[in-house]
Amino acid sequence: MLGWINIISAWAVPAMIAFIPLYAFMKKVPVYESFVEGAKDGFSTAIGIIPHLVGMMVAISVFRASGALEFFVGWMGPWLEKLQVPAEILPLGILRPLTGTGSLAFTTDLIKTYGPDSMIGRIASTIQGSTDTTLYVLTVYFGAVGIRNGRYALKVGLFSDFVGFVAAIGVCLLIFS
Repeated sequence: MLGWINIISAWAVPAMIAFIPLYAFMKKVPVYESFVEGAKDGFSTAIGIIPHLVGMMVAISVFRASGALEFFVGWMGPWLEKLQVPAEILPLGILRPLTGTGSLAFTTDLIKTYGPDSMIGRIASTIQGSTDTTLYVLTVYFGAVGIRNGRYALKVGLFSDFVGFVAAIGVCLLIFS
């Protein structure tokens, strides 16, 4: 059974890459022209979201450089220790909604420091899979389509990130303790 899964996983992406243009060709869709038209649209979308991305990156840099992240972790640390939650993962809960790359780098550092089989490594990995980069998603997608008022989406996104963060900690403590 495992052999078939390995074969399927090795050939799934190349098969899809070959199938889509062949299917389009059979349906008499101009494949190359359609690709070029889509690439033009993608380029204009990328140009349109650059100001939003720059603004978000500056805000993240200011948040980290100002010491606000370290202050918050120091303030919350004793409370988390009472709940048997390692305070080392709190910055991940703050960074994850802001930046995918930054949170992945932080998770990598936690895993290098504490090990992948440590409680901190397991919680950090589970948080990475249970939450999303809400502010990035809102910035890119809302900026691309011109939505100006995303406050309800922001509230729901951040709430779901909080629930994912708490659930990841709870599940890891329940399973691995």
